[in-house]
Amino acid sequence: MNRPTPARPRAVTVGEGLAVLVACPGPLEDSPAFERSAGGAEANVATVLTQLGVGTAWISRVGDDGFGRYLVRHLAERGVHTASVYTDPARPTGLYVKERGGGSDRTADLPAGASRMLYYRTGSAASALSPADLDAAADLIERCELIHFTGVTTALSATATELGDRLVALPRRGRLVSFDLNYRPALWIRRTESAGEILARQVRGSDVAFLGADEAEEVFGTGDPARLRALFPQPRHLVVKNSGHSVTGFLGAEYLDVPALSLEVTEAIGAGDAFAGGYLAALLQGRPHDQLLRFGHLCAAAALTGTGDIAELPPLSRLETYAAATPSDWSEMRFPAAVRENVAS
Repeated sequence: MNRPTPARPRAVTVGEGLAVLVACPGPLEDSPAFERSAGGAEANVATVLTQLGVGTAWISRVGDDGFGRYLVRHLAERGVHTASVYTDPARPTGLYVKERGGGSDRTADLPAGASRMLYYRTGSAASALSPADLDAAADLIERCELIHFTGVTTALSATATELGDRLVALPRRGRLVSFDLNYRPALWIRRTESAGEILARQVRGSDVAFLGADEAEEVFGTGDPARLRALFPQPRHLVVKNSGHSVTGFLGAEYLDVPALSLEVTEAIGAGDAFAGGYLAALLQGRPHDQLLRFGHLCAAAALTGTGDIAELPPLSRLETYAAATPSDWSEMRFPAAVRENVAS
């Protein structure tokens, strides 16, 4: 792959990257081979931003191992700045295995098309993320327009929580701080602090916040958009991804409900990250509120109809055309068939 020349970073994502091993369909113990890939919420968002023309840097930690070198190379090949990724000589790169259903009658098999993730990230290099990583990248942080992180990263360790608290406390000076709730209960099992208190604090301290209605119900006791807005009036942009395949986007006191596109789901992993990347890119590009939400939906659709964690997007010009559709055309659009037909014409 020819590496694109990275554009000046307007956005910075901060958080853990993971090497991914994708099993063959069927019970995990029967998989004779695994396909290597890459994942991690903030890494996924970074690659969506670069595909949409927004120069982006990734701040993280990886191990001094082949998986770490692969992750850094994988993002750099996609135009992401990786100079602020620290290589830890003692801790390993985080890893997860994706088990895929084969639909057989074997006890351990999952339904066809279903998947299950097995994480091996305890003691990972990224679990040592701390405010010191922001200090080391102070010039990058100072010059960017947007910083994005997620609840996955803040859950990794006490020092990673301190990093998140530092981010939301940064003097803005024209910058935006974006936070995706991304609640993962398994990551909080070993923590003594209250996940709800920490995550609520970081939502309230952000300028842009993304909440899944189901995870918000589990953490905050409600998934209702209006009640969540009452709980969290601070972020100017509050985006609630509803279980009914629509999104409610609050911009100050105003709000919009935008339905998702019709599509056939291949795999759901990475769709929330793609939505955040699309929304944030559109925000930095100065697009109107409805198009922020539509760009999010379009990028999420690319992830839902693909097979990897990182969404492979149609050309920006095509996304712009569909984001500008009339409400009736939008409601009738099917992804990716409509995009392909438009490209062919």
